Amino acid sequence: MIVPVLMAGGSGTRLWPLSREQYPKQFLKLLDDKSLLQNTALRVSKLDESVPPLVVGGDAHRFLIAEQMRQIGFDQATVMLEPEGRNTAPAAAVAAHYATTHYGADAIVFLLAADQAVTDNASFIKAVEAAAVVARQGKIVTFGIKPTHPETGFGYIKAGAAMGDSGAYDVAAFVEKPVLEKAQAFLDEGGYYWNGGMFMFRADVFLDELKKLEPEMHASSLQSWNNAVKDIDFVRLEPNAFRKCRNESIDYAVMEKTQNIALVPLDAGWDDVGSWTFLGKLPASDEAGNRVRGDVLVEDCQDNLVHASTRLVSMVGMKDTVVVETEDAVLVAPKDRVQEVKKIVARLKRDKRTEAESSPRVYRPWGSYETIALSDRFQVKRIIVKPGQKLSLQMHHHRAEHWIVVRGTARVYCGEKNFLLSEDQSTYIPLGHTHRLENPGKVPLELIEVQSGTYLGEDDIVRFEDVYGRTPAKA
Repeated sequence: MIVPVLMAGGSGTRLWPLSREQYPKQFLKLLDDKSLLQNTALRVSKLDESVPPLVVGGDAHRFLIAEQMRQIGFDQATVMLEPEGRNTAPAAAVAAHYATTHYGADAIVFLLAADQAVTDNASFIKAVEAAAVVARQGKIVTFGIKPTHPETGFGYIKAGAAMGDSGAYDVAAFVEKPVLEKAQAFLDEGGYYWNGGMFMFRADVFLDELKKLEPEMHASSLQSWNNAVKDIDFVRLEPNAFRKCRNESIDYAVMEKTQNIALVPLDAGWDDVGSWTFLGKLPASDEAGNRVRGDVLVEDCQDNLVHASTRLVSMVGMKDTVVVETEDAVLVAPKDRVQEVKKIVARLKRDKRTEAESSPRVYRPWGSYETIALSDRFQVKRIIVKPGQKLSLQMHHHRAEHWIVVRGTARVYCGEKNFLLSEDQSTYIPLGHTHRLENPGKVPLELIEVQSGTYLGEDDIVRFEDVYGRTPAKA
């Protein structure tokens, strides 16, 4: 059987301002009506002998992962939480331990990033199932992406001799990210592939190689897995042992050292969605080669990439430009410099600006909220609570709140009182009063919250009870 392992960590800074630390690119609907994570899960579910996926991510995104899996009917997916990101080698190790425990030592692990795109699913499935045959024979398989242009942002893999009629090859060499001239030479010569960060192996084969090449990582990852705990719908790895794992990629830890390796080419319209230039792969919106999304008007413009999220974006006389608009930030850059958005994100983090971390709309396991207005002594939020969900039982030291229901029905707990509010009704939550909000209905509850007080930060919460197991420091 094949155990898909979707690595859903990472912050996706190159897709700022749409991608933020609290809502990175793997959860965004960039290509269609499903997120990159959802499309990846659906894609691997088409494999023969595929079992429900294991999704490896961080604590901050656990409810996003669970909710997005639920939305596509993957309630049986396992969500494993890393105490902190330690790169792909420790993730591969705990995934192999997981597969061994649940499916046996000879289970086939298919390790891939959750934030990549594939346009030709049939060719993808064909290549992966061919790789599974090679992996069952005891090889650790890496997938080589057929290059379409001289890319300098990827490492390369040089194919060696063919392995019979399996469709696989020996690996002659791993090559670091090249300069443009070298990348063009690879393309002209042929036999070179992009390293797409996808791997397939039998759990026992990989763990044997890891134990030989990285014994400390093997021991620490095993200890972390053996002492993992179930927390609601999540598996939490034991943190102290996991943090002892060296922060290393699977490429450096295993693939570039092992002799037990095979390469399977993949030509399936793959893209790592690593920057806003991925919009260039979408069909042109007009005869001038502009590719636009959202409410966009262009006049005398050519070959621009424009993504509008919340309002009208208009352009006149522009060429080869990327424009990305969100509620609270706008990015404008020449196409050939769009990778440098990472520098902007670094400056935002240095200056401790919220635009690096979160969007105006913040997602929670019970629903979402967004800030509509903010000043020194007041804040206005739009809150949406999903049917059957409720916020924590909590209290604030520094602020009072007014709630106005604009859609649905709210059950309000305030002190000793417990009552229902319908549309156009409101209530007042005094400072220091214990309170809770619940949606007992079958439609989303929408309300406007007006906060007033001396301090309005999200950390002004004393949490007494929470069905989601969150700590008091988190909203």
